[in-house]
Amino acid sequence: MALKEGNKAPNFVLQDTEGNEVQLSDFMGNPVVLLFFPLAFSEVCTRELCTARDNMKLFESLNAKILAISVDSFFTLKEFKRSHNINFTLLSDFNRVVSQKYETLYHDYYGMKGVAKRSAHIVDSEGIIQYREVLDNSSELPDFDAIQTKLQELLS
Repeated sequence: MALKEGNKAPNFVLQDTEGNEVQLSDFMGNPVVLLFFPLAFSEVCTRELCTARDNMKLFESLNAKILAISVDSFFTLKEFKRSHNINFTLLSDFNRVVSQKYETLYHDYYGMKGVAKRSAHIVDSEGIIQYREVLDNSSELPDFDAIQTKLQELLS
C-alpha cells in the first residue's frame, strides 16, 4: 500500500547528531515537517536546509517542528549541522529503515544504492500525514510555500 496524505505517519526512532534516540511520537501535539534529503554537504541539500534554517521563525510561529533526515551517519550530520549553524534536529537513517517506510529511496543515485530522495512530509499534531511531496529530481527543492500554506491551514 502506497503512503499518502491522510495515512497515519509511520513512527520511527533515529539518532540525532549527538547520538541520542529521537522518536517521531515525541513531537506529537505539534505539526512536524519531515525533510528527507540525499546527502549532507551537497550543494542542493545545503541550500534546502539553510532555507529551512533561515525561515525558522516562520516555522516556530506556526508551531511546527522540523526534523531533517538523511542516510548519512550521525557523525557526518553533526559536522554538517555545526558548519551551517542548522537550528533544528538532523536525524541519521543510516540503515535506511525510515526512508523505506516513507517510500523515499533511490534505487540508484549516481551509482549509490539506497540514498534518500528529497521529500517533505507534514505530520499533524495527531500523527496524520497532511502533506507529502517526493521529488525524483534531486536538484529541485521542496515547495516551501505549499508547506507554509498547509501549516497555516493546520493552525486555524
